[in-house]
Amino acid sequence: MADKLDKIDLKILKILQENSKITNLDLSKKIGLSPAPTLERVKKLEQSEIIQSYHAQVNPQSIGLNVKTFVLVSLAWQKENALNHFLEKIKGIEEIVECYIITGDADFLIKIVCQDIPTYEKLLFKTLSQIEEIERLKTLMTLSSVKDSKVLPFKYE
Repeated sequence: MADKLDKIDLKILKILQENSKITNLDLSKKIGLSPAPTLERVKKLEQSEIIQSYHAQVNPQSIGLNVKTFVLVSLAWQKENALNHFLEKIKGIEEIVECYIITGDADFLIKIVCQDIPTYEKLLFKTLSQIEEIERLKTLMTLSSVKDSKVLPFKYE
């Protein structure tokens, strides 16, 4: 689908990633089209699922979520249906906000956001470590964020 995108579509994608709250009128001015064809292009990008959704980016600290960790998870593959059981169990843990299947020293990388260290400790010892399909956990604690871009690396020009 990327090969069917023209320069205007690419401008729209970049602008909307930077600010999805922009009005259609302002977007149309930035890309050099009138509002009607601009809206038509945006709708086409949405219908083709190039634009999947729009979100409010909330500052986690402003709502008391002060701890972000990444956890490397290795599964006990010898257990029957380990993958499916593990995935089903982590879906119900709201503090797990992202989960990736990875290569290397572990099977999964999960991102956890929670209130504080005691909350994380409780999650680790009372919830995660109780998932019998997990063989090993390794926590990587974040100290601060130095880059958090929401714009995908693509040649928009």
